[in-house]
Amino acid sequence: MTSIIITAGISIGISVGFGILLFILIVIFFIRRWKKDIQKKLRRKHFRQNHGLLLEQLISSDENASDNTKIFSLPELEKATNNFDATRIVGLGGHGMVYKGILSDQRVVAIKKSKVIEQVEISQFINEVAILSQINHRNIVKLFGCCLETEVPLLVYDFIPNGSLFGILHADTTSSFVLSWDDCLRIAAEAAGALYYLHSAASVSIFHRDVKSTNILLDGNYTAKVSDFGASRLVPIDQTHIITNIQGTFGYLDPEYYHTGMLNEKSDVYSFGVVLVELLLRKEPIFTSDSGLKQNLSNYFLWEMREKPLADIVAAQVLEEATSEEINDVASLAETCLRLRGVERPTMKQVEVKLQHIRSKRLRSCQVAVTSEDMQPLFSGQRQVNLPLLGVQDGMDIANLPSQREQNCYSLEQEFMASATLPR
Repeated sequence: MTSIIITAGISIGISVGFGILLFILIVIFFIRRWKKDIQKKLRRKHFRQNHGLLLEQLISSDENASDNTKIFSLPELEKATNNFDATRIVGLGGHGMVYKGILSDQRVVAIKKSKVIEQVEISQFINEVAILSQINHRNIVKLFGCCLETEVPLLVYDFIPNGSLFGILHADTTSSFVLSWDDCLRIAAEAAGALYYLHSAASVSIFHRDVKSTNILLDGNYTAKVSDFGASRLVPIDQTHIITNIQGTFGYLDPEYYHTGMLNEKSDVYSFGVVLVELLLRKEPIFTSDSGLKQNLSNYFLWEMREKPLADIVAAQVLEEATSEEINDVASLAETCLRLRGVERPTMKQVEVKLQHIRSKRLRSCQVAVTSEDMQPLFSGQRQVNLPLLGVQDGMDIANLPSQREQNCYSLEQEFMASATLPR
């Protein structure tokens, strides 16, 4: 009798236990479902607030945009970044954080999570996404799409593996990789061409408004890719400038734009001038002088350029690899870009043409130098026979033509000629 009671008690206890466990599981299931429903409703709310329907209409109405641009769901991007894990952060900037992600189709992307913006700016953001989705330029980072299911929209770009021009130029002295002068000229010309395209060749003019070496990225082949359009502004075709809140990065900020609030294409030209000075001097836009004082690079360059020979202020590597004519040409171009009055600065088209001209002259002189080297055996190894010929033809100081430049001549020439034939 006692055993029967015990057995019955155990059965009842197990049944009650299973019942409680089942109840807990049901409660957990409904709580999770309730949370998912809340998350879905919140995502739909953000999608509407971020004008998702408007963007869908803009994309669907443009054949090119609909082929290249996607509106991503938040779960897609959470999966791609392991729920926005901190270890996936590859960049921090004034406009937000950038995460590295891998999409379901194995594309590696950079996902920009911007800081909070005003609701009144959302329409402008949507319009910019629609415009940027139409941009197809080899030196501008490709926009794959965006996600509107968060409070602040997320942008999805092609991931650029070799970091920024700033990171390489200003790496500590223990870094094993440095950019050659040839690379610097090429990167500068590519970035200038991209900015000219934004100013003049896109369907609607775009002023970048935050041109700096940090926003010039380098892909696997160290090709320049202009990035970060978080501060960019679209300009109607019939306007030459717009009035806007001051935005940019100290050290690169156009003083005329800072004082007047009038943004135009020459504001980007000024900022690009600072990048040219970085390439020449290898100093940061705001740097600490030998006396321990913080100095503005553009002011320092313009002052020193008046007081000293260029050879005394440019970086040692530049002095070693570049000819004096090239240094003078780039320094003169930077000086015109940095003029206080925008009307006195060149356009980005003029900047690009000048840089391409400097490159082409360097390539021609390089080719002549290599040809002269090949012909040396014909003159019993007497190098002095070839040197006057080279000096007369190009008007350059032969002592400034390093042997490494001669060795790399053909590969550099092929790269330049290939890039020149690509459509802009």
